[in-house]
Amino acid sequence: RREDGTERLLVLAEAFRGGAGREKKEADLTWRTWPVEKRLEHALVNGITEFVETDTEEARLSVARPLHVIEGPLMAGMNVVGDLFGAGKMFLPQVVKSARVMKQAVAYLMPFMEAEKAANGGTERSAAGKILMATVKGDVHDIGKNIVGVVLQCNNYEVIDLGVMVPTQRILDVAKKENVDVIGLSGLITPSLDEMVGVAQEMEREGFDVPLLIGGATTSRVHTAVKIAPRYARGQAVYVTDASRAVGVVSNLLNPDTRDTYKAEVRAEYVKLADAHARADEAKQRVPLAKARENALKLEAAGVAPKPSFLGTRVFEQYDLADLVPCIDWTPFFQSWELTGRYPAILEDDVVGETARSLFADAQAMLARIVEEKWLTARAVIGFWPANAVGDDIVLFRDDTRKTPLATLHTLRQQLARREGRANIALADFVAPVASGIADYVGGFAVTTGIGEEERTNAFKAAHDDYSAILLKSLADRLAEAFAERMHQRVRTDYWGYAPDEGLSNEDLIAERYRGIRPAPGYPAQPDHTEKATLFSLLDATDRIGLVLTESFAMWPGAAVSGLYFGHAQSAYFGVGRIERDQVEDYARRKGWSVEEAERWLAPTLNYDPARRAAAE
Repeated sequence: RREDGTERLLVLAEAFRGGAGREKKEADLTWRTWPVEKRLEHALVNGITEFVETDTEEARLSVARPLHVIEGPLMAGMNVVGDLFGAGKMFLPQVVKSARVMKQAVAYLMPFMEAEKAANGGTERSAAGKILMATVKGDVHDIGKNIVGVVLQCNNYEVIDLGVMVPTQRILDVAKKENVDVIGLSGLITPSLDEMVGVAQEMEREGFDVPLLIGGATTSRVHTAVKIAPRYARGQAVYVTDASRAVGVVSNLLNPDTRDTYKAEVRAEYVKLADAHARADEAKQRVPLAKARENALKLEAAGVAPKPSFLGTRVFEQYDLADLVPCIDWTPFFQSWELTGRYPAILEDDVVGETARSLFADAQAMLARIVEEKWLTARAVIGFWPANAVGDDIVLFRDDTRKTPLATLHTLRQQLARREGRANIALADFVAPVASGIADYVGGFAVTTGIGEEERTNAFKAAHDDYSAILLKSLADRLAEAFAERMHQRVRTDYWGYAPDEGLSNEDLIAERYRGIRPAPGYPAQPDHTEKATLFSLLDATDRIGLVLTESFAMWPGAAVSGLYFGHAQSAYFGVGRIERDQVEDYARRKGWSVEEAERWLAPTLNYDPARRAAAE
């Protein structure tokens, strides 16, 4: 390690930002003298689209049928890509670029194949298998699904992508009609986990036996083993960690020589996982809700934030995208492309550095166009209200007289047994209790940088350019997170103003070295996604900035962030963890729900199995 290593990396990153990193070496075109089959392979492996139509036409003229170009040099080239990817010598951004070359070549050949078919009934291209993919009902996130689809197509699988927010019955109807070999489900938000369980149950009820692939940010091998696999006994549910594993999993499931052994191995592994999961949860001691409340966090009155500069809401219609770019956290951007490492060190990584630099250069070039040509529109609404805690709830008031309640924010409390001196925290603990007489406040926000994204990504897809479509989606997501970061900074220094002299760097912001927090409903500090409905109502987010909630409380457009602002000096991020039945019953009463409804929305956080409990009773 060099003493000046960090400084050198930051200089390198800034060079990319400024465009210096995009300067290309003089192109070596000696490969253009090679035979056309080798030229197509080279273009596929290196993701070069410049000559794809010229070379594809030359290849077409050299064979009897246009289909032979696909089944010959194009698939040969993609086999090389697949081998390199499987061996860890090629990475996801390169594979998606290779897919772009393949799709554009196939698109060029399609009119010739259609003409041949019309003339003499030519044969269809044969695929290794047919896979249906969908983001489940209520969920709008599909970057991971799109990447997996591209990788599978690269390996000669036919992919039917139903898109986002797909109801269970549509998934099953299309699967039957198309006679698919595999169904793949994706989702990001926690309610999607329950949707996946529902799809598995319906597949079992309707007699399906095709493999069911499970993937997405909130999914896991344990959840698949405990919740999904037992409900689909006829077939096999398999958790897929990422795109690099997808081809191997599908191949094992469809190959007659491996599928039975592979399914038996997965089934045995999942039984062990489910048993271990049950034992692990039993081993963690939890306390009754009443005792957890006795151990609530006690705030110091001196840490209460002052009154915000305004009460009510304020809208930002056309926020300057250029102001958000410096706030981007690039590490998750690389993670979304399955490149592991922290920015900026990843740019010099021995293994993925070259790919990371190329991806970063492409991202900077597209980001410049997004800003300069206004591809996306950034909108935000923030608000502040008088607030006080009442038990585990936060009551917001219409004005500073605090006589007329406006809304109630419901929070959940940690129930894990704590060591001496550690509190069982709920978000309500960060707000002064109503009995204290202290005038406290809570803020809220919703931001989006996704307006205009869908039209642009659809145009890229229509041009057979999945790489640019996925790149745009991943940048829109990063800009949304940057927008949330930037607005929170302005709230602390100006709109709420409890830290007017903050002066933190972007690295400090990413490391959360600021006062106050902005927890989001549906995430660790408040796992209930339905609380977004109250927040959106307070902010009038749908009418004011065009942000809507799906039936599972995902936000649309998907490049969006929403949450609450807490300003107390002791407020900190935390996770509620798993909760017991006594808190579920109490929460249901406070929300006006049945216990069953509470169990449905809080399913990922329950420390018990409602079905098993009901059977025991």
